[in-house]
Amino acid sequence: MMQRQVWNSSQYVLASTRFSAWPALVAFIVMAFPAQAPAGENWPHWRGPAGNGVATETNLPTTWGVDTNVSWKVEMPAWTGSTPIIWRDHVFLNVADGTNISLWCLDRANGAVRWTRQLSDGDRRARKQNMSSPSPVTNGEHVYVMTGTGVLTAFDFEGRQLWMRDIQASYGAFGLNWGYASSPLLVDDGIYVQVVHGMRTDDPSYLLRIDQQSGETVWRVERPSDARRESPDSYTTPALLSYEATRELIITGGDVVTGHSLDTGEELWRADGLNPDDNGAYRIIASPVVYGGMIYAPTRVRPLLALRAGGRGDITTSHLVWKTDYGPDVPTPVTDGTFFYVVNDQGIVWVFDAQTGEEIYGRQRLRPGTYSASPILADGKIYITNEAGLTSVFRAGPQFELLAENDLEDYVLSSIAVSQGQLFLRTTTYLYAIGEHNPTAN
Repeated sequence: MMQRQVWNSSQYVLASTRFSAWPALVAFIVMAFPAQAPAGENWPHWRGPAGNGVATETNLPTTWGVDTNVSWKVEMPAWTGSTPIIWRDHVFLNVADGTNISLWCLDRANGAVRWTRQLSDGDRRARKQNMSSPSPVTNGEHVYVMTGTGVLTAFDFEGRQLWMRDIQASYGAFGLNWGYASSPLLVDDGIYVQVVHGMRTDDPSYLLRIDQQSGETVWRVERPSDARRESPDSYTTPALLSYEATRELIITGGDVVTGHSLDTGEELWRADGLNPDDNGAYRIIASPVVYGGMIYAPTRVRPLLALRAGGRGDITTSHLVWKTDYGPDVPTPVTDGTFFYVVNDQGIVWVFDAQTGEEIYGRQRLRPGTYSASPILADGKIYITNEAGLTSVFRAGPQFELLAENDLEDYVLSSIAVSQGQLFLRTTTYLYAIGEHNPTAN
């Protein structure tokens, strides 16, 4: 029988004191004994270890409920679109509470709150989202977290602040219609931040590379587009494209998808076509997906473009491999390089051949509802949660088979995270650790 633990705010101080020295010990063990690292994955980015929503672990839970197959749960003060980030025995959360936004660090063994650090005041609601929407990112030594108010902060695993940047103070107010929500991307010693906007500002969109050690700006480049009204606004997160010996930063928004140099921010290529009718309301929420030399760029449902890597200049036609009008609006798709899985906002599933765009199957309906979280692919299954807290689990592959429906009976915007045999699912009221912790999961 699994023993379930529930933590609430009255236990924060005790937990923070009790575990204050443990992160330093973990960091020492990681550096001194890398060969003894557990096989189970970390989840360092909102889309997982490879940044694409795919986990390689097996034997993950398929069924659960509010009081079934739950290892522990921790009270949350508010809803958010931010995904939990897990590194070994640390869980990091971007949390809105009243008017404040904070970073929480939990003990993944039992959910105890090790420490909390205020990031910013000025939280506000912007339709579904609040200013805690960006997910943290970690490299296993430091954790970096952005707020919708534009504050980017670095901490070590003991909660010591290393530096803080106010991006709006440096470069002007964000001008997105519904508030800023993009998560930072961490690659080597660079933190990449996009500010792709235009509905509520005449300032240009731009990209930043921030030095992860100092917090200083390495480069800032503008990213122009001809998009109008709300269409310049992008709530997406940058993606890292790797092919052959090349790595590029992928950005979608402002009616186009672009590839940039990691070293300089220079735009290397651009593909038009994300807003073929010049609709003034074509803001983009679903993030770009990269896998195996392919770039998949969602827009506001139609069209979703699949592009071949390796182009320079205008690649609108030269590198377009396939496209579909059955894309999502909000949930970011997921692929294993063989099949490309789309769950749209109404819970309708399409699966395409990831290389050719051939429709494998389509119009398979999950439980009716609104779907804002993004699907993940793990253990031969697709996991997708709707806003009512129902997670559908269906089999990955060429035939649709619904395996389970799991209802937590609470409002959900956050995507599932996977680490060491467990699923981490964040509702408005709780963060749940689902299933048994298994450090040797593979």
